[in-house]
Parts: sequence; structure tokens; C-alpha cells
Amino acid sequence: MVKLALFVRLEAKPGKEAAVADFLAGALPLANAESGTTAWFALKFGPSTFGVFDAFADESGRQAHLGGPIAAALMANAATLLSAPPTIEKVDLLAAKLPG
Repeated sequence: MVKLALFVRLEAKPGKEAAVADFLAGALPLANAESGTTAWFALKFGPSTFGVFDAFADESGRQAHLGGPIAAALMANAATLLSAPPTIEKVDLLAAKLPG
């Protein structure tokens, strides 16, 4: 059962909106390779506001994701792509419906 999640909000620099969208879409294979990541979603809220929502069965899966290749690539490119550092919120899930 998924019990934990992360919600990450990203604000693109002016002119970098397409690059942020491409970065997030391109991260899907990395998310698929993470055995501890139960669900992963790249989100677009508006013209320059993006996000990631991902869910985990336990804290070890969440920590593995935070220390994994997606987070590393995001932080390596944050100064170029983002107008502010990502906002990362740890979330407890109350209920979830997943395929399977």
C-alpha cells in the first residue's frame, strides 16, 4: 500500500518553460526504473508552473527517489531552468487508487 508521497512545485524561468516541460517528460524512463516509486506524475499547472507528484510504499523508497537520478538532474539544472529552488513537500497519503 502506498503511504507516502512527494509534491514538488517548480517555477520555470521566463523562456525556459518548454525546457522544463521537456525535462519532466524525459524523466519518465528514470522514474519507471525506480523500484521504490509506486506512482510518478509530471504536472503542468500553468504557463510557467510545473510539478511532480510521486508515491511510495515506505520511507526508504521516498529517500531513494530523493537521492536518485531525477533529483540529481533537477538540482544540476535548477539554476538554468528554474526561477526559484524547487519546493519539496513530504506528504502522508490517506487513501489511493492505483492500477493493478
